[in-house]
Amino acid sequence: MKHRVLFVCVENSNRSQMAEAFARMHGGGDVEASSAGSKPSGRINPKAVRFMAERGYDLASHSSTSLADISGEFDAVITMGCGDDCPWVPAKRREDWALPDPRDMEDDGYRAVRDDIEARVKALLGSL
Repeated sequence: MKHRVLFVCVENSNRSQMAEAFARMHGGGDVEASSAGSKPSGRINPKAVRFMAERGYDLASHSSTSLADISGEFDAVITMGCGDDCPWVPAKRREDWALPDPRDMEDDGYRAVRDDIEARVKALLGSL
């Protein structure tokens, strides 16, 4: 049985996209990962594409998805520090990682957030 995991942030262009990618990379066939935004930007931040490419993952094929397009129940819903902008989604487990939005960060700061997300995703997958 696959574990369904949803990562949510406001724009679905940085943090939640990277988390989805890491869940796919590290979860293998045991995880169905997706991401969405409460106010999707409609695009993936080019920095996210560039910094995930450093990890061997191509985010260019992803798209910014609205929570309105997400349905069903999840084993885990992880919000990325978006507070009240992230509405309730049915889940067995909910966490807020309170991560800073790296959108306007310099390269080193962006990489630090990316690496933090990867570590958190690995820990999450290990606990499912």
